[in-house]
Amino acid sequence: MNILVTGAKGFVGRNLVENLKNIRDGKNRTRSNLVIDEIYEYDLGNTLEQLDGYCAKTDFVFNLAGVNRPKDPAEFRTGNFGFANLLLDTLKRHQNRCPVMLSSSVQATLAGRFGTSDYGISKRDGEELFFRYAEAIGTKVYVYRFPNLVGKWVRPNYNSAVGTFCYNIANDLPITVNDPTVELELLFIDDLLEELYDAMEGHPHRAEYPKTGEQIDGVTYDGLSPRACESGQYCYAPVTHKATLGYIVECLHTFHAQPKTLMMPQIASGSFEKKLYSMYLSYLPEEKIAFDLDMKCDERGSFTELLKTADHGQVSVNISKPGITKGQHWHNSKWEFFIVVFGHGLIQERKVGTDEILEFEVSGEKIQAVHMLPGYTHNIINLSETENLVTVMWANEAFDPERPDTFGEKV
Repeated sequence: MNILVTGAKGFVGRNLVENLKNIRDGKNRTRSNLVIDEIYEYDLGNTLEQLDGYCAKTDFVFNLAGVNRPKDPAEFRTGNFGFANLLLDTLKRHQNRCPVMLSSSVQATLAGRFGTSDYGISKRDGEELFFRYAEAIGTKVYVYRFPNLVGKWVRPNYNSAVGTFCYNIANDLPITVNDPTVELELLFIDDLLEELYDAMEGHPHRAEYPKTGEQIDGVTYDGLSPRACESGQYCYAPVTHKATLGYIVECLHTFHAQPKTLMMPQIASGSFEKKLYSMYLSYLPEEKIAFDLDMKCDERGSFTELLKTADHGQVSVNISKPGITKGQHWHNSKWEFFIVVFGHGLIQERKVGTDEILEFEVSGEKIQAVHMLPGYTHNIINLSETENLVTVMWANEAFDPERPDTFGEKV
């Protein structure tokens, strides 16, 4: 299969092209049905002769080219309707009936605040052009009305408030939020790509757009939201997230503070927070990619907290110099894992109030996790005379100096 991507240097185009390469080269094996031969990248730097050649050979077209921030509103029609017309005419001239995907916008609904949008009108005209084309030559077109598109490589200070917030906060620049209660519907790029792969495989998610105030199955529609419908004229990406500007900014400030607090917020699989955090990190300047940790050093070695969470404890690393014993304390309800990753040591545990000692010889040559049991005083001894002992430690709760649950007692 040969793939043509117009607007290949834009936000969606860059992400799509690089990930199509992953499928083509066998790096992404999640789409075994897709066999990609050539990827034709078309953008402003290409010629019409190149476009003509691509249209003659392509088996699927992603039309992502468009204009959204022109100096003259008249450019909306030229960029969003005019190029689409040229593309379809070129395919028609080569009698190429391959499927064509169109990147439209929710603004094309012309509902609510978008009722007089020049951009929305140009997108609506482009949609109608594609539908007429499909009917005239009997091919498939996949018209997507995207909400706010976000993710890595979004251009800040352009057409994405979230991209601007990510960039500015990552770079310690001010942001302005006029109304934190405004809610956005966000479509992250990785979720969009999964839907585009579905379209390539011939099973996109179909939808219709009920009019403002229309009620279907007890749901009142706002004119902007898709309704899943197998016979729908439009296509849509089913995984989106809604969040207020205030919450988005709150999350971003939490991410920004993480190198100082070491506190990792909840980032459940598939969650909005996980996706936003990934997007935020893509804007970090070089000087913030690496950051110092607070090593608490003394004559015995060092102890460094690496990561904390509100509900899954914390991770630290302990370095013990040759012959050194550390620990010699117990906890009531706190428990830990000690994982020696370098060196040779001995872990001892004794149930408080008894004389029996449990011993575990540990080494970086055979990595094991050893439970530090509640109610057992414990230590770790570096048995080497020449090498440091390096231990990764996980505790079930972040250390609270006001309630440390730690009581000194030799094993």
